[in-house]
Amino acid sequence: MSNNASFTPPSLLLSTIGLSLATFMQVLDTTIANVALPTISGNLGVSSEQGTWVITSFAVSNAIALPLTGWLSRRFGEVKLFLWATMLFVLASFLCGISTSMPELIGFRVLQGLVAGPLYPMTQTLLIAVYPPAKRGMALALLAMVTVVAPIAGPILGGWITDSYSWPWIFFINVPIGIFAVMVVRSQLAKRPVVTSRQPMDYVGLITLIIGVGALQVILDKGNDLDWFESNFIIVGAAISVVALAVFVIWEMTDRHPVVNLRLFAHRNFRIGTLVLVLGYAGFFGINLILPQWLQTQMGYTATWAGLAVAPIGILPVLLSPFVGKYAHKFDLRLLAGIAFLAIGLSCFMRAEFTNEVDFQHIALVQLFMGIGVALFFMPTLSILMSDLPPSQIADGAGLATFLRTLGGSFAASLTTWIWIRRADQHHAYMSESISTFEPATRETLNTLGGASQSAYAQMDQILTSQAYMLSTVDYFTLLGWGFMGLILIVWLAKPPFAAKAGPAASGH
Repeated sequence: MSNNASFTPPSLLLSTIGLSLATFMQVLDTTIANVALPTISGNLGVSSEQGTWVITSFAVSNAIALPLTGWLSRRFGEVKLFLWATMLFVLASFLCGISTSMPELIGFRVLQGLVAGPLYPMTQTLLIAVYPPAKRGMALALLAMVTVVAPIAGPILGGWITDSYSWPWIFFINVPIGIFAVMVVRSQLAKRPVVTSRQPMDYVGLITLIIGVGALQVILDKGNDLDWFESNFIIVGAAISVVALAVFVIWEMTDRHPVVNLRLFAHRNFRIGTLVLVLGYAGFFGINLILPQWLQTQMGYTATWAGLAVAPIGILPVLLSPFVGKYAHKFDLRLLAGIAFLAIGLSCFMRAEFTNEVDFQHIALVQLFMGIGVALFFMPTLSILMSDLPPSQIADGAGLATFLRTLGGSFAASLTTWIWIRRADQHHAYMSESISTFEPATRETLNTLGGASQSAYAQMDQILTSQAYMLSTVDYFTLLGWGFMGLILIVWLAKPPFAAKAGPAASGH
């Protein structure tokens, strides 16, 4: 470890660009296909329901591959793992682009997700390794900026590429980026000393993890269509998932070389920091999912305009990240994270004030304001959760936190849509009850629509549906707003100091 700490690449700038590009490419891939889904489903002749698997198959296989990162990096070395993962990701992206059927595309997306697993934790580990301890906050802030910009760029890029060229280009775009990242990182980090160790693979842990998480995600995806626990498929799936995850937890706590080191939760800051990261990210993910959906389905926005309305969220993080990286350690990180949750929570309460009359500018301004929260969210939370881990466990900690964060986002995606549609149905039913032809208000509405005809009732139903979704959106953002307020309290349970542990060890050289 000691010789690693003193290694500096020929150019810090180039190393940072190379490492960040790979993460940018991988995070971009979690969202770029969202906008293109209708086109992909149409071109490959499947329903939009089946189209969603393009997103989920990537997210789940990505999450499952994450815990293997620690074992793989110890076995093959961090730089080598990074280079191989990036090259395989490029290959998988190319295969996705040339797919001619849905099963083919989903198969290649699973492969793409699997090889993408190590990219983020390795980028994080290598960035922390090549930066001197004093500048580590800066490195983490840069990475946080990439993580925030990529999901925002995704929908806009995806919409533009799909409209202007064709959907395979959303995958082909990774090929030149990936090749460039591999060449740069290889030239910069070739001389970095490697320490590898052979450790036994925890197959029981891995298999129970795949079964448990896989079954859980299928339930969340299919639950809505199959009416949840009214369906035997869902009941059996839930049972399999619970049993597999229970075996997984018990096994991981007792195994000498667990695939997921759950013992890290013994560290207080890791426990609190990870909880806050996962819940905060799930909320953030939910906002980014519902808003474009609502704009496209209820407000008549095109994919590109919906993307543009949500995009301002990225402006402040890009401008503020360098300062957060530079000056964050001068403040109590719990305070910064608290301000982040306050800003995101307030932005949710602002959205809860929206009506069907809300204009583009207003939506964009609330997104811009939420950017304050996003800028202050990642770096302090990551620093808090890493702060009480011994240096040898930082890679494991980064992997476990990213694994749980990815799962949090994936589950949030399924649950958010379910809550949103379900609440809208309830509101619709409730409003329909109060409508009767004997009501003066109803009669007046019918008269403005040209009398009590079939089409007038259909139009009224449309107005009701639109109102129901509006109310459901308001409910959802109110709920999220209070959720973020709760996170402010939780983050104060962490205990300072929050400085990186590797500091004293590394500066001894």
